[in-house]
Amino acid sequence: MSDLITLLRGQRVLPVLRLPTAAEATAATATMFGHGLRVVELTATTPNWASAVRDARRGAPDGTLVGLGTVTSGALAAQAVEAGAQFLVSPWPAPDVRAVAASAGLPFLEGAFTPGEVAAAAARGPVKVFPAHVSGPAFLASLRQLLPDADLIPTGGVALEAVPDWLRAGACAVGVGSDLLRPGAADRLRSLLAAFEDAGEETP
Repeated sequence: MSDLITLLRGQRVLPVLRLPTAAEATAATATMFGHGLRVVELTATTPNWASAVRDARRGAPDGTLVGLGTVTSGALAAQAVEAGAQFLVSPWPAPDVRAVAASAGLPFLEGAFTPGEVAAAAARGPVKVFPAHVSGPAFLASLRQLLPDADLIPTGGVALEAVPDWLRAGACAVGVGSDLLRPGAADRLRSLLAAFEDAGEETP
């Protein structure tokens, strides 16, 4: 788990790649790695996602991680492990997925939204706060006041331009989807993070 969190803290964003085909998902993963990111989340809503995971792993540089998100059942989690996913992500509390991840020795980002759900998940590991766009950075900041040591990763409807706001609110990293696939996104992300760091700002 520590390797995943260390990498996420370093890159500040978690690409969440939800694409129409496995081939597009594999290509997008390669693009993310080409831009210097080290952790990528594919999703189980992509058709033939298992092929995408296998192909993405096959072409991944050393020291990178390919995980699978939208894992909602133990059976799906087991399939993800078989396909070679290196971490699992659920959109909500998912004990069955948690059990499979633990058995396989894989990191698990458990989804949560309410304060009670977030607190329960944070007691076990990093938390995917979803859907983030419903609550906003102020909600995350409130959660951080109650859970100062929690690794919170807001995801869902987050625009690239909003990443610094979420980091200021205390996010460990920020899940970003389609905005990362737009032309010029990598340069814009580097610019945003450079400005964030030049201002002397750090995640709490």
